Amino acid sequence: MMRPLLIFLCLILFLPFLNAQQKDSTALKDSISKATTIIMVDTSTKKKHSPKQAAIRSAILPGLGQVYNKKYWKVPIVWTAIGIPIGTFVYNKKWYNETKTAAHMISTGDTANYKNRVDPKLYFFFENPEQIDVLLNYRNDFRRNMDYSILFVLLFWGLNVLDATVDAHLKDFDVSENLSLKIKPNLLQGNQIAGLSLTLKFRNSPKTITSLR
Repeated sequence: MMRPLLIFLCLILFLPFLNAQQKDSTALKDSISKATTIIMVDTSTKKKHSPKQAAIRSAILPGLGQVYNKKYWKVPIVWTAIGIPIGTFVYNKKWYNETKTAAHMISTGDTANYKNRVDPKLYFFFENPEQIDVLLNYRNDFRRNMDYSILFVLLFWGLNVLDATVDAHLKDFDVSENLSLKIKPNLLQGNQIAGLSLTLKFRNSPKTITSLR
């Protein structure tokens, strides 16, 4: 009689302990599961392609947004499109300063030792001061070309940002085999009227649009 009684008492004593261990184990599994879920959500968020990032990078340095989108072949095009008006601006800026200085020297009579002070291409105007109006026209043309160059730089810079942003938006666009479009015959209103049904399948969720003939 003593042995079964001892076994019974042991079961009564250890039963709460076993229940507590089971609850702790269940709680630990739930915590691990929640932590895993959080980690998976954070990872997927970080991997998402950001149009904002592409726009910011392109605004800071042209072509950087295209690199972010992995459209490397567009970088030389972007640099060329922006580089040409920048080069044009530098050229016109140089000659604007040259013609402006020469015109000022001729109009004030400060022409002493002019061959050491101006570009050789402008010697003609010092030898023919009556042609100063032509020199002023050149100066104005160079000034106008500088303004156009700045406008083209801003235009192509903006297009570079726009291109990177649109590419980034299309990066996550679903072009998988799950997309399909089907047109097939259909009967409407109790199989009495013939028509057509348009079925669009998007991410395994078919949408049907029905139209009459």
